[in-house]
Amino acid sequence: MATEIERKYLVDTTRWRPGSSGVAYRQGYLAGSKKGVVRVRIAGGRGYLTIKSATEGISRSEFEYPIPVADATAMLDALCERAPIEKTRYREEFAGRVWEVDVFHGDNDGLVVAEIELTTTAEEVALPSWVRREVSDDPRYFNNNLAVRPYKEWGRARSG
Repeated sequence: MATEIERKYLVDTTRWRPGSSGVAYRQGYLAGSKKGVVRVRIAGGRGYLTIKSATEGISRSEFEYPIPVADATAMLDALCERAPIEKTRYREEFAGRVWEVDVFHGDNDGLVVAEIELTTTAEEVALPSWVRREVSDDPRYFNNNLAVRPYKEWGRARSG
């Protein structure tokens, strides 16, 4: 069993500019419960099926399997109840670590979130100048929740 430990931060887009080529992502959710979600994703011309447990703190169990892109496309188009999440992911190096910066499109346009994967929950991380506040414990920023209640619907409730 794989464990994903990550922290999420909002990005100050006046200070961050992509330093690499981004990869287009399209993902949707096939099932979800209090215990976890099942996601299908196309990223960089490859398809994936991922099962994630509910988040406990900043960690969760994660199982990811490659699938044919044609199958992923069919699942996204026919089996996901909500519109897929669309984003471009950039990989940025800072202080010897690789950050993933997601620039959302469509119903989540305007949202930019950076994630850093950790090896332990107590691990300290140097923050780039373009990182704003941490949102690891705010479920609104979980991709499966953005599929249900997109950023464009937050209105005045947006914070950051």
